Amino acid sequence: MAPAKILVVDDDPAVRNLIQRFLIKQNYQVEAAEDGKTALSLFEQFNPDLVILDVNLPDVIGFNLCQEMQSRNGVFVLMLTSRADEADKIRGFAKGADDYLTKPFGLGELEVRVGAILRRQRVVTTAEQKRLTFEKLMIDPVRREVTLNSQPVPLTALEFDLLHFLASHPGRVWRRAELIQEVWDYEYVGDQRVVDVHIGQIRKKIEVDISQPALIQTVRGVGYKFECPTHSHVETNA
Repeated sequence: MAPAKILVVDDDPAVRNLIQRFLIKQNYQVEAAEDGKTALSLFEQFNPDLVILDVNLPDVIGFNLCQEMQSRNGVFVLMLTSRADEADKIRGFAKGADDYLTKPFGLGELEVRVGAILRRQRVVTTAEQKRLTFEKLMIDPVRREVTLNSQPVPLTALEFDLLHFLASHPGRVWRRAELIQEVWDYEYVGDQRVVDVHIGQIRKKIEVDISQPALIQTVRGVGYKFECPTHSHVETNA
Protein backbone atom coordinates (compact mmCIF):
# COMPACT_ATOMS: atom_id res chain seq x y z
CA MET A 1 0.00 0.00 0.00
CA ALA A 2 1.35 3.42 -0.95
CA PRO A 3 2.28 5.70 1.97
CA ALA A 4 -0.23 8.39 2.86
CA LYS A 5 0.45 11.87 1.47
CA ILE A 6 0.55 14.78 3.91
CA LEU A 7 0.76 18.50 3.14
CA VAL A 8 2.19 20.64 5.95
CA VAL A 9 1.23 24.35 5.87
CA ASP A 10 2.94 26.64 8.41
CA ASP A 11 4.69 29.98 7.98
CA ASP A 12 7.19 29.22 10.77
CA PRO A 13 10.14 27.44 9.08
CA ALA A 14 11.28 25.79 12.32
CA VAL A 15 7.86 24.23 12.95
CA ARG A 16 7.34 23.36 9.30
CA ASN A 17 10.72 21.64 8.93
CA LEU A 18 10.38 19.80 12.24
CA ILE A 19 6.97 18.35 11.28
CA GLN A 20 8.11 17.52 7.75
CA ARG A 21 11.28 15.70 8.88
CA PHE A 22 9.38 13.81 11.59
CA LEU A 23 6.62 12.61 9.23
CA ILE A 24 9.12 11.55 6.55
CA LYS A 25 10.78 9.38 9.21
CA GLN A 26 7.35 7.83 9.81
CA ASN A 27 7.36 6.87 6.10
CA TYR A 28 4.76 9.39 4.93
CA GLN A 29 5.08 11.29 1.66
CA VAL A 30 5.32 14.92 2.70
CA GLU A 31 5.21 18.32 0.98
CA ALA A 32 5.33 21.66 2.78
CA ALA A 33 4.15 25.22 2.13
CA GLU A 34 4.71 28.50 3.96
CA ASP A 35 1.58 30.36 2.83
CA GLY A 36 -1.92 29.83 1.50
CA LYS A 37 -1.14 30.49 -2.16
CA THR A 38 1.69 27.92 -2.25
CA ALA A 39 -0.45 25.50 -0.24
CA LEU A 40 -3.33 25.60 -2.74
CA SER A 41 -0.97 25.10 -5.66
CA LEU A 42 0.67 22.11 -3.96
CA PHE A 43 -2.75 20.81 -2.92
CA GLU A 44 -3.78 20.61 -6.60
CA GLN A 45 -0.57 18.84 -7.71
CA PHE A 46 0.09 16.61 -4.70
CA ASN A 47 -3.50 15.60 -3.88
CA PRO A 48 -2.76 14.90 -0.19
CA ASP A 49 -4.71 12.55 2.08
CA LEU A 50 -4.22 14.91 5.03
CA VAL A 51 -3.37 18.60 5.42
CA ILE A 52 -1.70 19.82 8.62
CA LEU A 53 -2.70 23.46 8.56
CA ASP A 54 -1.68 26.42 10.71
CA VAL A 55 -4.47 28.88 11.54
CA ASN A 56 -2.30 32.00 11.20
CA LEU A 57 -0.81 32.32 7.71
CA PRO A 58 0.61 35.52 6.17
CA ASP A 59 -1.82 35.70 3.24
CA VAL A 60 -4.94 33.82 4.33
CA ILE A 61 -6.81 32.70 7.44
CA GLY A 62 -6.28 28.97 7.95
CA PHE A 63 -9.99 28.38 8.61
CA ASN A 64 -10.87 29.73 5.16
CA LEU A 65 -8.15 27.65 3.50
CA CYS A 66 -9.49 24.59 5.31
CA GLN A 67 -12.95 25.25 3.93
CA GLU A 68 -11.59 25.83 0.41
CA MET A 69 -9.67 22.53 0.43
CA GLN A 70 -12.58 20.62 1.97
CA SER A 71 -14.93 21.87 -0.72
CA ARG A 72 -12.69 20.37 -3.41
CA ASN A 73 -12.32 16.79 -2.28
CA GLY A 74 -13.21 16.31 1.39
CA VAL A 75 -9.55 16.02 2.43
CA PHE A 76 -8.76 15.45 6.10
CA VAL A 77 -7.49 18.56 7.91
CA LEU A 78 -5.59 18.78 11.20
CA MET A 79 -5.47 22.40 12.39
CA LEU A 80 -2.48 23.81 14.27
CA THR A 81 -2.96 26.86 16.45
CA SER A 82 -1.27 28.73 19.25
CA ARG A 83 -4.72 29.68 20.48
CA ALA A 84 -6.41 27.41 22.98
CA ASP A 85 -9.56 29.50 22.65
CA GLU A 86 -12.75 27.40 22.56
CA ALA A 87 -14.38 29.71 20.00
CA ASP A 88 -11.47 29.13 17.61
CA LYS A 89 -11.89 25.37 17.87
CA ILE A 90 -15.61 25.62 17.18
CA ARG A 91 -14.93 27.85 14.17
CA GLY A 92 -12.31 25.41 12.87
CA PHE A 93 -14.62 22.41 13.17
CA ALA A 94 -17.42 24.36 11.48
CA LYS A 95 -15.08 24.98 8.52
CA GLY A 96 -14.35 21.26 8.20
CA ALA A 97 -11.32 20.58 10.43
CA ASP A 98 -11.08 16.98 11.60
CA ASP A 99 -8.89 17.62 14.61
CA TYR A 100 -6.94 20.27 16.46
CA LEU A 101 -3.46 20.54 17.96
CA THR A 102 -2.55 23.52 20.13
CA LYS A 103 1.05 24.75 19.98
CA PRO A 104 3.35 23.80 21.57
CA PHE A 105 2.70 20.09 21.06
CA GLY A 106 4.77 16.92 21.34
CA LEU A 107 5.71 14.93 18.25
CA GLY A 108 4.30 11.82 19.92
CA GLU A 109 0.89 13.47 20.14
CA LEU A 110 1.16 14.60 16.50
CA GLU A 111 1.93 11.01 15.47
CA VAL A 112 -1.13 9.66 17.31
CA ARG A 113 -3.47 12.29 15.85
CA VAL A 114 -2.18 11.82 12.29
CA GLY A 115 -2.43 8.03 12.50
CA ALA A 116 -5.95 8.19 13.91
CA ILE A 117 -7.24 10.54 11.22
CA LEU A 118 -5.74 8.48 8.40
CA ARG A 119 -7.21 5.24 9.80
CA ARG A 120 -10.63 6.70 9.09
CA GLN A 121 -9.92 6.21 5.39
CA ARG A 122 -11.07 2.64 5.71
CA VAL A 123 -12.50 0.63 2.85
CA VAL A 124 -16.30 0.80 2.81
CA THR A 125 -17.62 -2.70 3.55
CA THR A 126 -20.59 -4.19 1.72
CA ALA A 127 -22.81 -3.62 4.74
CA GLU A 128 -21.81 0.04 4.81
CA GLN A 129 -22.53 0.54 1.11
CA LYS A 130 -26.26 0.64 1.63
CA ARG A 131 -27.91 3.92 0.80
CA LEU A 132 -30.02 5.12 3.72
CA THR A 133 -33.29 6.87 2.95
CA PHE A 134 -35.40 8.56 5.63
CA GLU A 135 -38.37 10.17 3.88
CA LYS A 136 -36.76 13.24 2.20
CA LEU A 137 -33.26 12.64 3.60
CA MET A 138 -30.90 10.35 1.65
CA ILE A 139 -27.40 9.32 2.79
CA ASP A 140 -25.12 7.64 0.23
CA PRO A 141 -21.92 6.26 1.88
CA VAL A 142 -20.27 5.28 -1.41
CA ARG A 143 -20.52 8.73 -2.97
CA ARG A 144 -20.40 10.31 0.51
CA GLU A 145 -23.37 12.46 -0.45
CA VAL A 146 -26.39 13.60 1.52
CA THR A 147 -29.50 15.06 -0.08
CA LEU A 148 -32.57 16.61 1.50
CA ASN A 149 -35.64 17.15 -0.69
CA SER A 150 -33.36 16.09 -3.59
CA GLN A 151 -31.02 19.02 -2.86
CA PRO A 152 -27.37 18.32 -1.89
CA VAL A 153 -26.49 18.99 1.75
CA PRO A 154 -22.92 20.35 2.11
CA LEU A 155 -21.36 18.41 5.02
CA THR A 156 -17.74 18.35 6.12
CA ALA A 157 -16.05 14.92 6.11
CA LEU A 158 -16.48 14.54 9.86
CA GLU A 159 -20.10 15.72 9.81
CA PHE A 160 -20.84 13.08 7.15
CA ASP A 161 -19.15 10.33 9.18
CA LEU A 162 -21.09 11.28 12.31
CA LEU A 163 -24.47 11.51 10.56
CA HIS A 164 -23.95 8.25 8.67
CA PHE A 165 -22.94 6.44 11.87
CA LEU A 166 -25.96 7.67 13.83
CA ALA A 167 -28.35 6.95 10.93
CA SER A 168 -26.92 3.43 10.58
CA HIS A 169 -28.07 2.68 14.15
CA PRO A 170 -31.51 4.32 14.34
CA GLY A 171 -33.10 4.48 17.76
CA ARG A 172 -29.91 3.61 19.63
CA VAL A 173 -28.68 6.14 22.18
CA TRP A 174 -24.95 6.91 22.05
CA ARG A 175 -22.89 8.62 24.72
CA ARG A 176 -20.47 11.32 23.55
CA ALA A 177 -17.47 9.15 24.49
CA GLU A 178 -18.87 6.26 22.43
CA LEU A 179 -19.39 8.50 19.39
CA ILE A 180 -15.83 9.79 19.68
CA GLN A 181 -14.51 6.22 19.83
CA GLU A 182 -16.62 5.08 16.86
CA VAL A 183 -16.41 8.13 14.58
CA TRP A 184 -13.09 9.74 15.50
CA ASP A 185 -11.68 6.20 15.86
CA TYR A 186 -9.39 6.81 18.83
CA GLU A 187 -9.32 7.90 22.44
CA TYR A 188 -9.96 11.59 21.95
CA VAL A 189 -8.14 13.53 24.66
CA GLY A 190 -9.91 16.84 24.11
CA ASP A 191 -13.21 18.23 25.25
CA GLN A 192 -16.17 15.94 24.49
CA ARG A 193 -18.18 19.03 23.57
CA VAL A 194 -16.60 18.60 20.13
CA VAL A 195 -19.48 16.14 19.55
CA ASP A 196 -22.05 18.81 20.44
CA VAL A 197 -20.42 21.23 17.97
CA HIS A 198 -20.70 18.76 15.10
CA ILE A 199 -24.25 17.72 15.99
CA GLY A 200 -25.20 21.41 16.03
CA GLN A 201 -23.68 21.94 12.58
CA ILE A 202 -25.48 18.90 11.13
CA ARG A 203 -28.81 19.98 12.63
CA LYS A 204 -28.54 23.40 10.97
CA LYS A 205 -28.33 21.60 7.62
CA ILE A 206 -30.93 18.83 7.94
CA GLU A 207 -33.49 19.76 10.59
CA VAL A 208 -36.67 21.70 9.78
CA ASP A 209 -36.71 23.26 13.27
CA ILE A 210 -33.36 23.37 15.09
CA SER A 211 -35.08 24.14 18.39
CA GLN A 212 -37.15 20.95 18.04
CA PRO A 213 -34.83 18.50 16.21
CA ALA A 214 -36.72 15.49 14.86
CA LEU A 215 -33.90 13.44 13.32
CA ILE A 216 -30.94 13.79 15.70
CA GLN A 217 -32.43 13.92 19.18
CA THR A 218 -30.71 14.80 22.44
CA VAL A 219 -31.19 12.29 25.23
CA ARG A 220 -30.65 14.38 28.35
CA GLY A 221 -27.84 13.23 30.60
CA VAL A 222 -26.75 10.57 28.09
CA GLY A 223 -26.05 11.67 24.53
CA TYR A 224 -27.72 11.48 21.12
CA LYS A 225 -29.82 9.20 18.96
CA PHE A 226 -31.02 9.23 15.36
CA GLU A 227 -34.79 8.82 15.18
CA CYS A 228 -36.29 7.41 12.00
CA PRO A 229 -39.23 9.20 10.49
CA THR A 230 -41.92 6.86 9.21
CA HIS A 231 -41.55 5.41 5.69
CA SER A 232 -37.77 5.01 5.92
CA HIS A 233 -35.86 2.30 4.13
CA VAL A 234 -32.40 1.12 3.16
CA GLU A 235 -31.39 0.33 -0.39
CA THR A 236 -28.24 -1.13 -1.84
CA ASN A 237 -26.23 0.90 -4.33
CA ALA A 238 -26.45 -0.56 -7.77
